[in-house]
Amino acid sequence: MIKNLMELKNKSKIFISQSEIYLLIVFFFFVFAVLFFSFFLPNKFNSNKPIEFEIKKGETLENIADTLYSKKIIPNKLNFRIAVLLSGAEKKIKAGDYVIDRALSYFQLIEILSGKIISSQKKITIPEGIGQKELASLLHKELGIDSTEFLALSRNKAFIFSLGLNVNNLEGYLLPETYYFYPSIGAQGILKKLNNEMKNFLANKRARMKELKMSEHEILTLASIIDAESNNFSEFKTISAVYHNRLKRGIALQADPTISYLIKDRTNKRIMKSDLQIDSKFNTYKYVGLPPAPINNPGKQAIIAALYPEKNNYLYFVADGNGSHIFATTYDEHLLNVRNYRQWLKSQK
Repeated sequence: MIKNLMELKNKSKIFISQSEIYLLIVFFFFVFAVLFFSFFLPNKFNSNKPIEFEIKKGETLENIADTLYSKKIIPNKLNFRIAVLLSGAEKKIKAGDYVIDRALSYFQLIEILSGKIISSQKKITIPEGIGQKELASLLHKELGIDSTEFLALSRNKAFIFSLGLNVNNLEGYLLPETYYFYPSIGAQGILKKLNNEMKNFLANKRARMKELKMSEHEILTLASIIDAESNNFSEFKTISAVYHNRLKRGIALQADPTISYLIKDRTNKRIMKSDLQIDSKFNTYKYVGLPPAPINNPGKQAIIAALYPEKNNYLYFVADGNGSHIFATTYDEHLLNVRNYRQWLKSQK
């Protein structure tokens, strides 16, 4: 009798132990299923067009979650924050403009915001000093962007005003760089992104502009001329000094790139003497001071040069035939340099 009771008790222990194991298995499968369906499966994407949004520098995780939720990119803000913490990405999310064009899981979204997933985007390098028409052609070639729409938006006052700018054209306000674009980004998305990058680059340079007593518009205009003058970054600050020196003395800039800007649509791009008489504020031979607007989209090097010119007394420069320039402080010295350059040109023929 006692033996039978002991056997029954032992069997009961085994039974309870197995039940507990089954419960644990079921519990873990349940937790796994919840995690899988909540975090790893793509969320619904009900928009008929790509959704654009911006993450600003220093923005909190809570604000980012609010933005994503309001744009209906995520259905649950808490789940997003949990996914960020689980992936250790709370300090890895990058500021910038984003375009979401498909359903994504929380972890896929986090990888995009952290810069880990770029395969679905196209890498495009926008060269420094590129003109607006050339930029439109490049984007049409690489992304299929409508060039006409791009140029029209660049001059659209309402759109420009929405970017917080009071200018007639976005040329000069788009930062050349290497970018990754979603193919579906569109002309408006690209203009916003490039302008936002320019704003971010200039953000910590306001004090220097005040020192120079120059506006952002003037700095970008000067930088565009510098960028058009040379492909040699090492002489940008020297060229900048020439123009700063001329501006201070009230001497006409006499910058050939501004004339090239006026005749850019002409078949013969060679500058003629008659071109120097064109009656336009962009003609820096005829009018003293900076032209009314940038003549291209200057890059970082040219902007830095415009802000921090070399200290010298140069007032003139001419090409040396080797991709750089020869600088002079006096007009007589400059005439000699011009004569030498023309002789070099004749020798090449």
